[in-house]
Amino acid sequence: MGRGRAGKVTAGTPYAAHVAEEKTHEYRTEELAEAAGIPVRTLRFYRERKLLPPPRREGRIAWYDEHHLARLRTIAALLERGHTLGGIAELTAAFENGRDVGQLGELLGIGWSEETPVRLTPEALADYFEGEVTPDNLAASLDLGYLAVDGDEIVHVSRRLLEVSSALVREGVPLAAVLETGRRVREHADAMAALFTELISAHLTQDALPRLRPLAKSVVEAELTMAMDRLLASERGQEPSS
Repeated sequence: MGRGRAGKVTAGTPYAAHVAEEKTHEYRTEELAEAAGIPVRTLRFYRERKLLPPPRREGRIAWYDEHHLARLRTIAALLERGHTLGGIAELTAAFENGRDVGQLGELLGIGWSEETPVRLTPEALADYFEGEVTPDNLAASLDLGYLAVDGDEIVHVSRRLLEVSSALVREGVPLAAVLETGRRVREHADAMAALFTELISAHLTQDALPRLRPLAKSVVEAELTMAMDRLLASERGQEPSS
């Protein structure tokens, strides 16, 4: 069995963090392979292919931790979903080069406003977008700020965007096209947010902006609905209903 790493409580250390540290385990090579349900030679092959981060070493002994075990389980799950080892390596590299949660919070605003973030394992993300989680699409999602990395998990910035994107892909729209449209929509959304902010700033104090934000959302939703009605009516060669 793996050995526990002794944790040490210091002044100001939260108790939960200390408990988490106490529960951290390390594994020798054979122990990690057994925990992951793979042969030792497979573990060594993954390490040679750089699918695993380097272990901690004490002399000639390599020590692995729970993050290595989680990575091995992710590799197994992605292989079951049809991903190749080369593709998994590229996905891993994209994750490791992506923004972490702290950087994403700074980019999009601390707390992500009213949106509800969703925590996912890599294999759960693959299930949302079956066959569409490619290195290019992953890099685009990270670049847009839709995704961030938090340890062994992925965080999607918005449950609503995740569900809508997944629904579009299930309908047959390529994820790359969904992401490119999302990029273009954001440009227009930024412009609309600026218009409404200018309106409020010109006539009211800045502290009114959060209180009146629902009005802006209602205006945008109504205008988008009417715009789509006009577009559909023009395609059918008829006037939109009043």
